[in-house]
Amino acid sequence: MQLPIQSQSTMYAEAWEGEAGPEDLVEIARTADRAGFAYIASCEHVAIPRRLADAMSTVWYDPVATLSYLAAATERVLLLSHVAVVGLRHPLASAKQYATLDHLSGGRLVLGVGAGHVQEEFAALGADFPGRGGVLDETIDALRVALGPDEYPEFAGERFSFSGLGQKPRPAQARIPVWVGGSSPAAVRRAAVRGDGWLPQGDSRAKLPDQIARLKRLRSEAGVEDPITVGAITEPLYVGEASWPIGRRTLTGKPDAVAESLRAYGAMGVDQIQVRFRSRDRAELTDQIAAFGAEVAPHLNT
Repeated sequence: MQLPIQSQSTMYAEAWEGEAGPEDLVEIARTADRAGFAYIASCEHVAIPRRLADAMSTVWYDPVATLSYLAAATERVLLLSHVAVVGLRHPLASAKQYATLDHLSGGRLVLGVGAGHVQEEFAALGADFPGRGGVLDETIDALRVALGPDEYPEFAGERFSFSGLGQKPRPAQARIPVWVGGSSPAAVRRAAVRGDGWLPQGDSRAKLPDQIARLKRLRSEAGVEDPITVGAITEPLYVGEASWPIGRRTLTGKPDAVAESLRAYGAMGVDQIQVRFRSRDRAELTDQIAAFGAEVAPHLNT
């Protein structure tokens, strides 16, 4: 799941998140850890322009700081940046941050990356907004090298080059998984050619089969033989019968009914699902997380 509180877009944030803080994040992360969730995720925006603030809000925690903080409070759950806009900075700067996070967490990082969409954010940081797709492609290639085992990584590209520069600590993992976010044609192609995983953004169930087929076809055409982890973001969930309006799009009901509906994702070729629960406070959210882990998740895998 992507964590609440750390990003508060009006598209999905619950009213109670505005007054929540670090203690709430820690308890939610620990609950997900105990409930057997695969990962907790944190998103990235450096700064939000006024024209977008009403819809997006300006509450966006830094993912490296947030995931590092929560790494110390959890034991096994993976730590996903969903997504890091790595084109905003030099690959060596990102490598230093994320290598340290992986080192400190004992190898629990999954690096989710995306191109970004806020033009003013790029302009303020001196980053290339019109060319952000090409920048991201090369940044992924550079990060593969910079996050590898070599203390002195070497890379030479059109935009970035480095050699003879040592970075420690090295990541705990021999190879950090890179998941590419986005559902545009360019994002799907990027995931197919360069990713270890694909994180679609907003694709409905009806659209996913065609997208997955295209992803697999492009990967085969590129000659990439390694398996790819296909993700999906589910509808909002509520386990059980709610006593308050949870929205007509929310998937709700008894645990076995919720699981039966979610198994359709697996039938499409989805490997992992990211879930978000409706809730009125932290206690209701942690109850939902625990109920999902205990009563729904066991019915998802065949």
